[in-house]
Amino acid sequence: MLRAGALLALGGTVAPLTGCDLFDRGDERDRVPDPLEPLAAQARELAARHRAALAAHPGLAPLLTPIADAHEAHAGELAKLTGRPVPSPEPSPDATATGDRSAVLAALREAEQRGRESAATLCAEAPADRAALVGSIAAARATHVEALR
Repeated sequence: MLRAGALLALGGTVAPLTGCDLFDRGDERDRVPDPLEPLAAQARELAARHRAALAAHPGLAPLLTPIADAHEAHAGELAKLTGRPVPSPEPSPDATATGDRSAVLAALREAEQRGRESAATLCAEAPADRAALVGSIAAARATHVEALR
């Protein structure tokens, strides 16, 4: 009878621990970061850099507005694909919006080049159902590098 009571007491303390694990299996997906999340965050960051440059140099609007819009669209599509919202980037002190026109364009071109390299690397590693989107983002960023020359 003591053994039965001990087993019952032990089972009462172990069952809730394992029971929680049984019901939390769906949350495991939320804890594991999606490999596309950094690409989405980078798209938001690039859009923010272009918007900051636009605020400092309104004359660059015909060049920079479509690029910023493209980055925002990419972030949105990546958020849909991953099922997770992309947080807005925190403002970072960088030289994107400061300086003359050529300095601003050079800083943006460098950021776009880093973004293109990240997207190209991720494209090579992405599963087939994601590679098309990531490849088109890499191609768009390559186009942005050329447009900013």
